[in-house]
Amino acid sequence: MTVGRKTGWFLVAVAAWSFLTWTMFARNLYDAHASGEDRPQGYWIAHTGLIVVNLCLGVVFAVLGVRGLRKRA
Repeated sequence: MTVGRKTGWFLVAVAAWSFLTWTMFARNLYDAHASGEDRPQGYWIAHTGLIVVNLCLGVVFAVLGVRGLRKRA
């Protein structure tokens, strides 16, 4: 499978957006937990899992996008 320049830039943009949104969400989740927000333990575990998985996907998209841009340059 080859990644073209447009696809490479798209993947890099998706990765950047993912890092931005999920790090902000992680910060907000931490602030809510630190302030003593009353939620079930499953809420914190599930959302932490979502953050980790989506940041890992962002890394994968970034790597694929950069590889595609370097290969075609």
